[in-house]
Amino acid sequence: MLGPLPVPNRVLLAPLAGIGNWFVRLQAKRYGAGMAVSEMVSSHAIHHRNARTIGEMLRIDPREHAGGPVSIQLFGEDPAIMREAAAHVVSIGADAVDINMGCPVPKVRRTGAGAQLLADPDLAVALAAGAVQGAGSGVPVTVKLRSGLRAGDRSGFDLAHRLVAEAGVAGIAFHPRSAAVHHKGTPDYELASELASSLPAPVIITGGLSDARRVHEAFESTGAAAVMLARGALGNPWIFQELLEGRDGQPRTREILDELDWTMDRAAEHLGPERAGRYLRKFYPWYVARLQLAPAQARELQRALQSAPGVDEARELLDAACRPLAGTA
Repeated sequence: MLGPLPVPNRVLLAPLAGIGNWFVRLQAKRYGAGMAVSEMVSSHAIHHRNARTIGEMLRIDPREHAGGPVSIQLFGEDPAIMREAAAHVVSIGADAVDINMGCPVPKVRRTGAGAQLLADPDLAVALAAGAVQGAGSGVPVTVKLRSGLRAGDRSGFDLAHRLVAEAGVAGIAFHPRSAAVHHKGTPDYELASELASSLPAPVIITGGLSDARRVHEAFESTGAAAVMLARGALGNPWIFQELLEGRDGQPRTREILDELDWTMDRAAEHLGPERAGRYLRKFYPWYVARLQLAPAQARELQRALQSAPGVDEARELLDAACRPLAGTA
């Protein structure tokens, strides 16, 4: 439970900047994710009614709700604007609101948002309180936090307690690495365990969960209420089945191609064939790496897909490269 909101299981999809749109979330739900969180969305862009933000980034597909709640992640540094943005995303169908207080990217931190809020805990609490007010009763607000700004810094641990006690936050997604190391280094699961045992709200562990073995180890060692998969789920929705249904073994070639085909269809539905072709260039490497291709052939296919002008051309390249494999694997 996140406040009054039931979540059907303990394996969630994390917010993925520039990636976590409606069809990426829907894909995770199709494979069992109990909740999916959107890519981070600027509260200021919502305030100014930016066309791309309102029309594309905030799109929630009705099919998403069938598998569990949909959460929209917001970032910003102005409590009044955050309150307005939270109210807006709830009005368009968000079941929960998440606030990003963990992004380590300099251009986000320079605005006072993301992980920079760890340096101003009073503002962070005010920002979360604004979101709670905007979301209204019955819609939980969560916060995604880093452990601190630099190695040895526990400011995220301390802030998590204030966010729950003073702002009314319903849960904390905790990435136990400092902002300074981004996605490098070993997560401090001992600190995460300390937080999970001391916080009177669910702690969702994230960071370093690249495969099912690491997910199980982190979940068991920290006592967290749930796990949140990020990079480990890129091009790998089967990891949700592995964790939730005991799936054994890697997907076969035909499964990989069918899933990529589904993704291409949804991208074209979202952006049109030409824009989708360009957008999918970040997706192709995740799937091609799973195909049983010789290294030289895989490199050539990757190169060709990065130049494909649209979805149809990409399909032709995939068909030519993978046809001999798809019938037997």
